[in-house]
Amino acid sequence: MANGWRDLFFGPEPERGGMVESTVPRRTFADVILPPSTRRQLDQALAQIGKHELLFGEWGLGERHETGLGLAFNFAGPPGTGKTVCAEAIANALGKPLMAVRYSEMESQWAGVTGKNVSAVFRVAGEQEAVLFFDEADAIASRRFTQMDQGYQREANSVVNVLLREVEAFAGVVIFATNLAANFDPAFERRIRTHILFEMPGPDEREKIWRSQLHARKTPLADDVDFRALAERYPGSGGDIKNAVLKAAQAAVAEPGPDAEKKIAQHHFEQAMEEVLSAKRVMDQTLFGAQPGMPALPWGAPPEPAPGDELRDDLSALAARLVEVEDALVAIPDTLRRLDAARDETARRLDQLVAVPAQEGARELVMQADAAWRGRFTLLLVMSAVALLASVAALVISAIR
Repeated sequence: MANGWRDLFFGPEPERGGMVESTVPRRTFADVILPPSTRRQLDQALAQIGKHELLFGEWGLGERHETGLGLAFNFAGPPGTGKTVCAEAIANALGKPLMAVRYSEMESQWAGVTGKNVSAVFRVAGEQEAVLFFDEADAIASRRFTQMDQGYQREANSVVNVLLREVEAFAGVVIFATNLAANFDPAFERRIRTHILFEMPGPDEREKIWRSQLHARKTPLADDVDFRALAERYPGSGGDIKNAVLKAAQAAVAEPGPDAEKKIAQHHFEQAMEEVLSAKRVMDQTLFGAQPGMPALPWGAPPEPAPGDELRDDLSALAARLVEVEDALVAIPDTLRRLDAARDETARRLDQLVAVPAQEGARELVMQADAAWRGRFTLLLVMSAVALLASVAALVISAIR
């Protein structure tokens, strides 16, 4: 866990505290077999990265937008579909280190420190020009609480708010990977520019995955091995096939007889895949689910939707909008500072005109310009107050309904 006292006096140190694990990526896209639609989306993501300087530099969009200049990707899909490998492959293609976040070390028992750790992780990733990777990202980017009766709820909401701001301000590449994208807070939908669905592989992809998991020259295979038949018979992810290959090899090695004569046969692969899929079916069941031949247990039935689920979803979406309003309010002081600087510059130039005798009425121009700037300043404050009051009113009305 992160040291709260050290963070309090010296600030968080992500690398020394173990909050991130920086590695040199070695795997490439040649190490993963993906369905055509998923690979097409990844190619588009790489194209976005390659044209980033053209888009925000030469085309001038970076001068019009102060935030959202980074590239945030969400890899969503079932386990074992290649999300982690593709994150490493992207870092490899960019020639940058991959910096994976370790949540257990980033969390702190001190209020407010976890949010500081999140900011520190983004800061270090920016300094090292690393690809920042949040695996199982739903653990930190989950929906915010709409009722904050406990301290941990306020702390969790605060961490999500910090994460939203850091993603918005980060100028590098950040990748989120999750098996439960539905648990993401709705506000991440706007801040993450590209969402890529990692689909389950089809028969053609599964056949290639079966072959890729074995050594072409060293792995001994029996004559009856038929990878096409395995691919068509057993649906599964790349991770499932990997586990089945290892199980089949272990079963073949454990059989009696000289090691030089042992080979992996078709029945080894079939039995291994049956075991893998059976284990998945077990994990998909509830603890007290109905058994064959037995009456269904009342506590084993799937839970009915709670009557307040829709209200909670609406409040969560409204909370996301409040964060956007808050972000806009945070940006107002910078805008006002720029307006003040422009007003001072205008006043300075008009004073120079006053110093010239031929310019009659210059002082009136100075007074008129100063009054105009003051009017703009007051208008901005009024607009900010109205936006904040409207957001609070909408929150209250939704809660009453």
